[in-house]
Amino acid sequence: MSPLVFVGIDVSLTRLDIALRPGASSSHPHDEATITTVVEQLRALSPTLIVLEATGGMEIPLTSALATAGLPVVVVNPRQVRDFAKASGRLAKPDALDAHVLAQFAEVMRPQPRPLPDAETRALAALLIRRRQLVEMLTSEKNRLLSAAAPIRKRVRAHIAWLERELDHTNTELAEAIHHSPVWRGKDELLQSVPGVGPVLTSTLLASLPELGTLTNKQIAALVGVAPLNRDSGTLRGRRTVWGGRAQVRAVLYMSAIVAARFNPVIRAFYQRLQRAGKAKKVALTACMRKLLTILNAMLKHRTPWRQMEAYHA
Repeated sequence: MSPLVFVGIDVSLTRLDIALRPGASSSHPHDEATITTVVEQLRALSPTLIVLEATGGMEIPLTSALATAGLPVVVVNPRQVRDFAKASGRLAKPDALDAHVLAQFAEVMRPQPRPLPDAETRALAALLIRRRQLVEMLTSEKNRLLSAAAPIRKRVRAHIAWLERELDHTNTELAEAIHHSPVWRGKDELLQSVPGVGPVLTSTLLASLPELGTLTNKQIAALVGVAPLNRDSGTLRGRRTVWGGRAQVRAVLYMSAIVAARFNPVIRAFYQRLQRAGKAKKVALTACMRKLLTILNAMLKHRTPWRQMEAYHA
């Protein structure tokens, strides 16, 4: 029987740090030629599992190459790895240590490899990231305009107008990317049939939560970060809070939950029931986020139209 090999790869803009368990570590420049070489070397090792951290998209070229080569690769949430490092007493910061921690995380935690989003989904994710950047820049420029000196106000206004045009163009590209794909179009139409769910949420879910419709309700809630987690220790019972998960999905889901709490009959009744029970507004809205997400998850999993879901929850 061949030995089990676990690989951790820390990806930065210029370097790839690789650690093997069992085995040595190495460091390489981060470029296309190196990615090809690393994939061939790892294929020869037949590793049990390869783990990388999500690093804002820098990991996508390497992860895509590993997955295309049929290697078992998982991209994990950095917070999971940091918590694991703290628990194991490895708190140092160098990248080489991070690669070793990733390899140890792979060996101990054994995260399950999942299929990567296809090329069209990654393209949609890139558009979504660009939209978020434009919104952030617009907010910053509008804030600057409030205190800008007279000589530069005209230039700030011109930049705001340009950003608004770019945002409109990006929104159009997002809509076209969805509607030009038969698979996405079907999912998009199904999701948007739910009151309170609009194009921004569906774009975010399709690009940043490809697992939607493939996991259980508890799993999808935990993945997004809307499942209440305990902070208990011994006899101490801490407050249940939500944390971790995919912040960009959670932010858009929160806005949709606010709308759904007013206009979606199922979510509105649920929200009002929680308020009558004395729940704080934010706690009730978080519960609405979780309920809305699980409804969408069930709809995609079973291809159930909203009318049937509404009747089921009535």
